Amino acid sequence: MSSLRTSLVAALLSAGSLAAAEPDFTKDIQPLLDSACVSCHGPKKQKGNLRLDAAAPNFGIGESGSALKAGDPAKSHLIQRVISSNPDDRMPPDGPALKPESVQLLKTWITAGAKRPEVAVAEDRTKWWSFQPIKYPAPPVLPETERRWSAHPIDRFVRVKQLEQKLKPAVLADRRTLIRRLSFDLLGLPPAPEEVEKFANDPAADAYEKLVDRYLAAPQYGERWARHWLDVVHFGDSHGYDKDKPRPNAWPYRDYVIRSLNADKPYARFVQEQIAGDVLFPGTQDGIEALGFIAAGPWDFIGHAEVPETKIDGKVARHLDRDDMVANTMSTFMSMTVHCAQCHNHKFDPVSQEDYYRLQAVFAALDRADMRYDVDPNTARQRGVLADRRKKVEGELAVIREAIKKAGGAELARLDDLLSKIAKPVAGAAPEFGYHSALTERQDTVKWVQVDLGKSVQLASVSITGCHDDFADIGAGFGFPVRFKIELADDPEFKTNVQLLADRTATDVKNPGVEPQTFPAMKKQGRYVRITATKLALRQNDYMLALAELEALDASGANVAFGKTVISLDTIEAGPRWRRSNLTDGITYAKKTGIPQNGDELRKQRQDLLNKVVEAKTRERETALTVEVAEMVRQMAALPAQRTAYVGMVYTGGGAFVGTGGQGGKPRPINVLNRGEVTKPGKLVEASALTQLPNIPGEFNLPANHAEGERRAGLARWLSSEKNPLTWRSIVNRVWLYHMGRGLVDSPNDFGRMGQLPSHPELIDWLAAEFLKHNGSFKWLHKTIVMSETYRQSSAGDADAVRADSGNMWYSRMVRRKLEAEAVRDSILMVSGKLDLTMGGPAFQDFVIDKPDHSPHYEYDRYDPEDVRTHRRAVYRFLVRSQLQPFMTTLDCADPSVSVDKRNQTYSPLQALAVLNNKLSIAMAKHFAERVSKEAKEPKEQVRLAVRLALSREPSAEELAALTEHTAKHGLPNTCRLLFNLNEFHFVD
Repeated sequence: MSSLRTSLVAALLSAGSLAAAEPDFTKDIQPLLDSACVSCHGPKKQKGNLRLDAAAPNFGIGESGSALKAGDPAKSHLIQRVISSNPDDRMPPDGPALKPESVQLLKTWITAGAKRPEVAVAEDRTKWWSFQPIKYPAPPVLPETERRWSAHPIDRFVRVKQLEQKLKPAVLADRRTLIRRLSFDLLGLPPAPEEVEKFANDPAADAYEKLVDRYLAAPQYGERWARHWLDVVHFGDSHGYDKDKPRPNAWPYRDYVIRSLNADKPYARFVQEQIAGDVLFPGTQDGIEALGFIAAGPWDFIGHAEVPETKIDGKVARHLDRDDMVANTMSTFMSMTVHCAQCHNHKFDPVSQEDYYRLQAVFAALDRADMRYDVDPNTARQRGVLADRRKKVEGELAVIREAIKKAGGAELARLDDLLSKIAKPVAGAAPEFGYHSALTERQDTVKWVQVDLGKSVQLASVSITGCHDDFADIGAGFGFPVRFKIELADDPEFKTNVQLLADRTATDVKNPGVEPQTFPAMKKQGRYVRITATKLALRQNDYMLALAELEALDASGANVAFGKTVISLDTIEAGPRWRRSNLTDGITYAKKTGIPQNGDELRKQRQDLLNKVVEAKTRERETALTVEVAEMVRQMAALPAQRTAYVGMVYTGGGAFVGTGGQGGKPRPINVLNRGEVTKPGKLVEASALTQLPNIPGEFNLPANHAEGERRAGLARWLSSEKNPLTWRSIVNRVWLYHMGRGLVDSPNDFGRMGQLPSHPELIDWLAAEFLKHNGSFKWLHKTIVMSETYRQSSAGDADAVRADSGNMWYSRMVRRKLEAEAVRDSILMVSGKLDLTMGGPAFQDFVIDKPDHSPHYEYDRYDPEDVRTHRRAVYRFLVRSQLQPFMTTLDCADPSVSVDKRNQTYSPLQALAVLNNKLSIAMAKHFAERVSKEAKEPKEQVRLAVRLALSREPSAEELAALTEHTAKHGLPNTCRLLFNLNEFHFVD
């Protein structure tokens, strides 16, 4: 009991009216102990081995024995500590003594026997405060003496609690403090010195409001607040687990969050898109990219891609994957610990084990995988129409071709077999396919490749041979240019004395397959032979140039190009399949396989056979459908290239990682698992939301043949319903936390009985109700909070109030908050003049990756801080799960493997050393010095400017003198490095 160091005062005093008769444990005592004691004396932590939570097997018994003596409060250690006059011995040690009525409440309960039911919450779980409908309380009326606090509803709710606690609020912060606070809160960046001066000297009454509006309209607002959201949903750019492979297509979800926040998307739609955007908002970019929420967490590559689902380990991996989806959804949107019901009914909240598995059933068809999609809705619709039509036509074509196959019999089968050998590669064929250019989205992009014959040679002919590849069923002639020319010159740049050997640039060339194409050289002489493609071959959704071989024959018939050096505009160099040297290695498909390449005679025999055994109308229909399919393929290829995003989706898969796509997306059957063990399936369940919460029916009542997406759509609608109080209370509490440094409920991910009680229950309901009324507008919510005097208070509070309200539960001042790791890093770059404000796109990597194809090593020590690609905002940093970035981790950056509802704030010498000696700090200190040297010439003015940029204020005379002297001794870069390490640089105000 001696280690019970937690504040009971606030919780005891906010419990409501005291019972004159015997207190009820569930209603009167347990909430107090849950909110004030359980964090240190509960299931997660037991100081002195003492537990005071409702489910404790040895409730009230610690290392010193029982803290409670039923019937005798005087001998109860709990009471002795509460009433002790010794500050070092009294509980709580950091606040005032409990009021007499609060002590009497505990004494009365102990005198009556300290009765505690075995399961104190079992029959009353749904009556917890967070499960009740949102009320719309009127802001309280304050006394006339409190005019300062009467203008804003938030201030009235806050001040009335302060009056109850006899607390004096802090004065308002000065304008220089306010602009720095607001800039970091809304943008995550320091304000420019000229901006500070302008605001500080603006006499307009609405200057602050205009500043708020301007910051909320800035694109950096979305980047700042997206980082908070990504913490909660545990977003990362690698899979985690054993192999922790990169996840290169995760970034579209991050950009979706930023874009949605900047657009002030209604929160209900924001929720719905992340669960079922593809269903509720089909054909939209946001509807697809938002599904990255479902796939945001870690993913077991081995358990999915290397172990089949039929194996126990495969079942476990997929079960845990769905568990993460459920936990992420319910913790993020509702602040509920539903995942605690995986093995049994939730011990504290109205969540049955069956309800938990019903939520798993919502996601039962999904896997985490890369999805290709169209950004433009019109393109998506066009592609969808073409795909539907193609599927229908190919179905009819398959029926006709089966009938033709039967009619043609063995002879048709023989001819088709011979033709297939021409169209497809065979076993034993050389892998050295040839030369392959880089890919491009435009067919008219010019590509060239040339051979250096070593000396000027008189040529008889030049021949080029097409490649053979089964990619996208292109087969023979893969990459052969549609239009091209062949030239000869002694000038390697082909600028002087160029001789034309062949010109096929006027009309399209029919694909020659792998038949060599020979062009006479007419004894022209030169050292370099160049093929220039002016119209490229279609690959799939892009274009390229590929050739298997170039031969240049002299008068004797010798191939003088064999083994010679190849030069090209570009190349993919993916050996042994594709590389420049393959163009002159003497290997072609025909030479390797010996298969005849001219199929004209075989095709004629086939057609003659079909003319005899198949009706003309059937042949005509087959031809028409074949042409139609080819035209649809062409039209689909002509559409803008698709984008790829890593999302929760119905996945077809391959190898061991087989999704439900092969079964038409039919969800996996979900059973209640006995003790959570996949080897002990019990009752089969249907998909639904939670069914035991009051006033929020959770059943979806879907028809038997419903589509997979209807499950997610049902959950999305349930989560975003105005009748769901948890969703709306949860989000306003999160926003309040990030502005005020402490949540109204100080357990943002847990609004259940194991979480904290709200310090201001009426205020959280007022915010939730008004947030709903304003269409779930984040920008309205931000502005409402930051316009309050509660937010604008100084962090230097009244001394008595600081002692009485040490945890700032009653917001008697503004918390002096430490900047997050990202804000520190971005500030270092910004004041140095190196911050790149380019928005969106793939993440930058502040590491060098080793062994990316197996178990990657992310080597941060090989990072070059001068690499301009890494000078973007930290929200665009590639987030690795298994190997955290050392510098950012030292500064308390969030771990992307877990949901982080609020960042740790630690203070250690290691942080100071990290900022002082990190490669980024050293490099940016040099650039910072260069910047101020350009903008100010005199040493004293350089120091003055550096302080203004770093700290958003003028240096004092004493500071200026000391820093100028330091600069003279150690140089300006050293002074800039020192500024990076000041406490003032790392704190909001």
